Amino acid sequence: MSDGKSVTAALLIIGNEILSGRTHDKNIAHIAGKLTEAGIRLREVRVVPDIEEEVVHAVNRLRAKYTYLFTTGGIGPTHDDITAECIAKAFGRALIRHPEADRRLVEHYQRTGMDYNEMRQRMANTPEGAALVDNPVSTAPGFQVDNVYVMAGVPRIMQAMLDNILPTLVGGPKMLSRTVIAELGEGVIAGGLRDIQNLYPGIDIGSYPAYTNEGFRTSLVLRGTDAEELETACDAVRQLVRSLGAEPEDGAAT
Repeated sequence: MSDGKSVTAALLIIGNEILSGRTHDKNIAHIAGKLTEAGIRLREVRVVPDIEEEVVHAVNRLRAKYTYLFTTGGIGPTHDDITAECIAKAFGRALIRHPEADRRLVEHYQRTGMDYNEMRQRMANTPEGAALVDNPVSTAPGFQVDNVYVMAGVPRIMQAMLDNILPTLVGGPKMLSRTVIAELGEGVIAGGLRDIQNLYPGIDIGSYPAYTNEGFRTSLVLRGTDAEELETACDAVRQLVRSLGAEPEDGAAT
């Protein structure tokens, strides 16, 4: 599931509202940042509609390929919230009314004076044997089955759930990042940058251009887990920039 050196993850976003453009996803950047801090590399993000066959297929493929799979969306009370059913089917498990989830929701709706009706009771359903993921915001829990973590799609609730999940995860080496800024266009630096990437395959090198009043400006971002190799690659990039007639500027290190 991982490459032996890094711990990897995928994010599966479930919901027609994302694909239609009605809802703009606000979770990817937050999840990616938190996982990076934990030494986990987010390798793939996939969006699928509320169609059981597609969700089940995506879950089974991604959970087999990566160390962890996180899902967002589809665990509410409405008819199109089908994530719990799909995860149960993907693992070949029965879908049950989780006793602890049901207890929490009963207390919540009694306390708020709202009706714990049949549709709201669906939020207590999980695959058999699932562990709950606490939801301190709106009570209805997410859940975990093996390496799959199921979270809400609402950003504030998802963030609270993720905060509860992160301490339980085993991460790999922390990803380090360095930025070298060059007052050059991408096309000028691309060939030399390719050669440096070939010399340092353990370092990810990205090129991010911009245009300012002064002309072209490119941020060259280098990422890796080996601090010494990262600095050596940065030195090579700085030398490349100088050889092209510009003075490199170091951006923030992380």
